[in-house]
Amino acid sequence: MKNEDISQIKYSQNFLRNPKLVEELVGKSSIASNDLVYEIGPGKGIITEQLAKKSAKVIAIEKDRRLYEKLKEKFSGNQKVEIKHGDFLNWHLPREGEYKVFSNIPFNLTADIVTKITATSNPPKDAYLIIQEEAAKKFAGLPYGKERQYSLLLKPWFELKILYHFKNTDFYPIPQVGVVLLQIKKREEPLVEKEQAKLYRDFIVYGFNQWKPSLEKSLKKIFTHEQFKRLSKNLGFERTAQPTDLTFEQWLGLFKYFLTGVEEKKKELIYGAEAALKQQQARLQKIHRTRF
Repeated sequence: MKNEDISQIKYSQNFLRNPKLVEELVGKSSIASNDLVYEIGPGKGIITEQLAKKSAKVIAIEKDRRLYEKLKEKFSGNQKVEIKHGDFLNWHLPREGEYKVFSNIPFNLTADIVTKITATSNPPKDAYLIIQEEAAKKFAGLPYGKERQYSLLLKPWFELKILYHFKNTDFYPIPQVGVVLLQIKKREEPLVEKEQAKLYRDFIVYGFNQWKPSLEKSLKKIFTHEQFKRLSKNLGFERTAQPTDLTFEQWLGLFKYFLTGVEEKKKELIYGAEAALKQQQARLQKIHRTRF
């Protein structure tokens, strides 16, 4: 199964027009008067204004020097707003304490931004991202579409939900793609233990990248014929199913059996699968850059 790279979706940032719509969306979020909120790429500050009304403090990080200078001037008298100049992808998020994120982000940075806020040692309690609908469905999986590698790597630790579908005319310039508000909420109790997190991620990546016609063939070296037959029956999926045909709960069931029912020698086959995939992707990106 070919790994999909959301980071290759190339669209520029689109700015919201209507402060009333922003006020409505921020009002529907979990952001409260005692919250610290980070905003990625505040642009002209339309979201920043509403976040400042609802939260205790807003830290808005703007990469564009011209926009940064205008924002500094605009919010110079607002003690609840800090405008920072820098690249969010290089920014150090809080190592402890709760915080939230609410942002309209550049579509071409979606994968990098989602990875940063979910892979950090102290993820936000709640994140609200205005992103391309296609990418949101890949991150959220069911019930918006099939589970993907992206969604399965997030779901043990986060709940993902599409909260709002925008009209294209809500933005300028008008985007040529569907845009939604995606909520990424940290689970209070993870569904995979911390010490098993790396193994779970390797298991998912291994299962999705064997280039086989079915999941049974992809996991042939891990589960015996009888094991997979019994698992498919107990978990309720067809033996001919592909990786994207299973629900998150079914994948979780496979992983839990893998932990207890598979011998150590076979477990070793998946070790490092995620790291190997990242190295492969990095090589491909390097080749792409040198060719173009």
